[in-house]
Amino acid sequence: MKVVYEAANLIDAHLVRHALEAVEIPVFLRGEQLLGGMGELPLFGVIAVCVPDMAWPEARDVVDALALGETPGESSESDEDFGWLPA
Repeated sequence: MKVVYEAANLIDAHLVRHALEAVEIPVFLRGEQLLGGMGELPLFGVIAVCVPDMAWPEARDVVDALALGETPGESSESDEDFGWLPA
């Protein structure tokens, strides 16, 4: 098994899991059971989405297409391109 995505939280992990399972790639969430034991400590990198070695290249393409970590409406174009004026 190879890690295809390290999730920031359980919701991200399940979004990636469902996207991969939709294209029939088997998925294992490593560390999902550890979340209940972390209490109030902020642990990062606990949940990893893993896939079989043979499916990793296809899974990587699916994860890249999800555009995770981008803010909705985020664009590389500046406000000046649209003629916006400051308030």
